[in-house]
Order: sequence, then C-alpha cells, then structure tokens
Amino acid sequence: MKWEGRRRSSNVEDRRGQSSGGSRGGGFSPMLIGPLIKILFSKTGLIIVGIVIAISVVTGTNPLTFLGNFMGGGGQGFTTESNYTPTAEEDRLAAFSETILADTEDVWNKILDNYREPTLVLFSGQVSSACGMASSATGPFYCPGDEKLYIDLSFFKEMEVKLKAPGDFAQAYVIAHEVGHHIQKISGITAEMDKLRGQVSEKEYNQFSVKLELQADFLAGVWANHSQRSVGWMEKGDLDEALNAANAIGDDRLQKQSTGRVMPDSFTHGTSAQRMKWFKKGFETGDINQGDTFNDPSL
Repeated sequence: MKWEGRRRSSNVEDRRGQSSGGSRGGGFSPMLIGPLIKILFSKTGLIIVGIVIAISVVTGTNPLTFLGNFMGGGGQGFTTESNYTPTAEEDRLAAFSETILADTEDVWNKILDNYREPTLVLFSGQVSSACGMASSATGPFYCPGDEKLYIDLSFFKEMEVKLKAPGDFAQAYVIAHEVGHHIQKISGITAEMDKLRGQVSEKEYNQFSVKLELQADFLAGVWANHSQRSVGWMEKGDLDEALNAANAIGDDRLQKQSTGRVMPDSFTHGTSAQRMKWFKKGFETGDINQGDTFNDPSL
C-alpha cells in the first residue's frame, strides 16, 4: 500500500504514554496562563504557589496540573509517563493511522453531505472515553458518546502474530471499520440500536448487533473502493489482506479458537464468511445504498 508522504489528519489525539484517572475533562490548558499569572503576582497567590510546590515535591506531580485544577480545570488530567518512549515502529504506525484517517475524511466528505469528522485517539495500556475506561485488551473501538476512535497501536502487532492477519491494508480496514461506526452514529442508526436495549431478548439484540457490525464492514469496503479510484494506492495483495483480516475476526473463528465451540446465538459481529462478504460487497459496488444489512433477509 503506497501511503507514505500523503496527507495526515489533524483530528488526532496522541495519548500514548499517558495515564488517566478521575472524571472527564481537565488537565492544564494554555487558556489558564493569563489567570495563573495574575495569581502568581498576588500576595494570596504566593501562598498558594508555595503550598502547590510543596505538594508537588512530595507527590512528584507537575505543579501546573495542581494549578490547572485550582483554576477550574478539575476532573481528569492526563499525566505523561516519564519512562515511556515510543519505538520507531510505533511512530510509523501512528503516521500510517493518521494518513488512513485523512483519506477516510476525503472520501466521506465527498459521499455524505455535512459529514462530521471523527477524532482518532492513540493510546497505550488504557484510556478513558465517554464510553468508560478501556484497556488495550478491548481492541480498537468507536465511542458514540464523544465521536472518537480509540486504538492502541500494539493491536496491529497482535493482528499479525495472534490473528495471522498481517499487512498495512488489513490495518487500514480496521480503521475504516471504526469510521463506519461513526457514520452509523451521525446517520442515526446507532441511536435506533440503543432504543432496542431492554426491549428485545439478548439473542435478538445480538442479531441486530451482527447487522450493525456487518454494515460497518460494508462501509469500510465502500471507503476502499472510492479511495482506490481516487488515489490508486492499493497494491497487489492488498485486498486479500483486508479479506484475511475480516476472516480472522469472525465470531465463529474466534470462538472456535478460544473455546473449541461455536455458539451462533452469542455472535455479535458476524461469521468470517459474512464479514468478508460485506466488506467485499462494499468494495465492489462502492454504493452506500447497497449496505442495508438490517433489511437483508439472509441475515
């Protein structure tokens, strides 16, 4: 896949090497610089600063974090781990992910009127989102509450080693799939799914969940179609990489690998065959109107 040197999205939050805690929001903001300066040069401020510095020395916390919280930044701050240094491979994967996100922006802005671009959050270990705390074990996910995609870049290595799904286009498929969930959010499909909670049985809800995931696979295929026609960056074998990735994360295959059994009633994402079928359909047609999985009689 010929992606190097292309535009990278600015809708990115790089939280790698950061730990978080408490409620959302907060952290030190540059907007607090003016008010902080006023505090520093007041008599009361000298006392406050002295106390803050003393606490910071004891706890090892950046005094700006304390001052930011004092000024109303409160809530969750993100603290950088001093011993965290991204590898060259991680930085390459970060650049790749930003490039793929940028291309999804280009494609969907052309297809959809008033497209609202999501934000990509790169994290390591664990992360806080509007959907709650999540760890790397969760895998890539989209949170409708804040319209952000969350990815620990170590997942791409896991795809290669554990899932046997290597390749940059396989990785691009993962990002495009999560963007597909964002399209479902802004089009109202996610809200309709939420209404079903508690109104249908667990088995029925799982069936709707499968249709939601397969539609996101389809939308990833639509992106790939339009992207290839626009920039022609796919190379020989790239499509096979994406299909292999879709096959690797089918519910039936994952259940068989982990438990030795396959339980269709518990499927939430679709079988390997279904995931490949819907991604391929999106890629071959490029027509967003052919992805109505919710009214497909075969599902």
